[in-house]
Amino acid sequence: MKTLRISDDIHQKLTALLGELMAQTSRMQTYQDAIEAMLYQSVIMPPELLNEVERFIKTHKGRGYTTKEEFIRQAVRFMLKWESNEYEYVEIPKEEYEKLNKAVKEMNTPYADAEDFIQQQIQKAIEKYEEWQKERDEKET
Repeated sequence: MKTLRISDDIHQKLTALLGELMAQTSRMQTYQDAIEAMLYQSVIMPPELLNEVERFIKTHKGRGYTTKEEFIRQAVRFMLKWESNEYEYVEIPKEEYEKLNKAVKEMNTPYADAEDFIQQQIQKAIEKYEEWQKERDEKET
């Protein structure tokens, strides 16, 4: 067995990774297991992108992200959902969305918020469309 000299920082990271691996597998792990996991589970990203993620985390602390790994995992989950073709995403300028949210609340509408308003408008349109289809089909027969 060879001895490898590592910095305290790397030692802490390997120890943390060992802890994660043991939690995931429910069995003891070695540094070799940790290094192999890093090699096989790692994704290489441009430093500029990682810096951008770190800046985002620092400037948006209220969002709850504490590490870039946590942020990246969440971003990957979102993209998998986005790309699954089970949902359609619509972009609304934040200023308009916030204005709608304010209007929905201040006007005492029956909607909880802008999202609820949008969801219910979609549902109403679908129901009207289905009624229209039914009437059209009845006329044709």
